[in-house]
Amino acid sequence: MALIEPAIAEWKAAHPSVSCHQGRHEMWEIVNALLYQGRADCQWDLLPHDLPPRGAVKY
Repeated sequence: MALIEPAIAEWKAAHPSVSCHQGRHEMWEIVNALLYQGRADCQWDLLPHDLPPRGAVKY
């Protein structure tokens, strides 16, 4: 996480939400979902239920 966190913080600073919504899912969980989807090469609908919903991950 120490390697990824600065890049995520920089991206979030450069791309603020239009509605100023900070999100209710931890960024680490979204990164985990992206890594899982890439590793398993599964469809977005097949992400495990313990990860954030696909809409949050895709955004």
